[in-house]
Amino acid sequence: MAIQIGIQLYSVRNSLAADPEGTLNALADLGLTRLEGANHRALTEDGIGFGISAEFLAEIMKDRGITIIGCQINPLDFDRLPAILEFQEKIGNRRIGCDIEFYPYGDLEYVKRRAEVFNTVGRIAAERDMEFFYHNHFQEFQRFGDKTVYELLMEYTDPDLVKFELDTYWAYRGGADPIELFRSYPERFVLSHQKDFPADAARPLNMFDGTVAPDATLTMPIFAELEVPSEFAEVGTGILPIQEIIDAVDQLPNFQYMLLEQDYAPGAELDSVRTSVESFKRYENVEW
Repeated sequence: MAIQIGIQLYSVRNSLAADPEGTLNALADLGLTRLEGANHRALTEDGIGFGISAEFLAEIMKDRGITIIGCQINPLDFDRLPAILEFQEKIGNRRIGCDIEFYPYGDLEYVKRRAEVFNTVGRIAAERDMEFFYHNHFQEFQRFGDKTVYELLMEYTDPDLVKFELDTYWAYRGGADPIELFRSYPERFVLSHQKDFPADAARPLNMFDGTVAPDATLTMPIFAELEVPSEFAEVGTGILPIQEIIDAVDQLPNFQYMLLEQDYAPGAELDSVRTSVESFKRYENVEW
């Protein structure tokens, strides 16, 4: 079965802020109708982020055949979850997930506590026949002893309650091999993010290869300093083995969607998305 392709709307966040209707129509024109939201103001908003109203969203979903296939939620506040899940149910979205997490170096107990939070969110979602997923960056591939944080999360979260959305770019940047992760935990993955890394980047692909100390305590301010716009390429124009990744996720029993994402664009966001779509069309076994 062909891998269904969509897009994480964070890729066009500035365009959405300026012109939500024009941006969503442009994505639909490119064949990108499977969308993942990113609600980073979940303490006060119930939606998919980017200031998109429920009324406008319902109208354009109907007019353009758009579906919301997932939405990242930040923060994961238990008091807010019922309203957030109710909104997602109304728009037909069956999945919510975290967007970013940080773990004090070596603090195994903290990892366990966060894993229990994820289990609880997953349980609340499951009560509505919905799914919760965990989305990574590079910091989850720090080693706490003989295991990475990612391995610990796999171990301490309930497979029935917590699924995973592997961001393959950030996994590579943590020194991991996404293809091996898919093989090691085949039933846990339901989504993936596909970015790309430029061939002429000034720093190594692996962040722990001289860019950041393996025993650093990583925080959001440190992450923001380390995330360099020039280290993102349009998807399909860089060095990551994308066809191998597609072939790997095709073997996963519960996998649903591969989402294109570009944290930063060298110019206009929609121009980069267009380049990514055209580049991605050369890959086999994908469906738009």
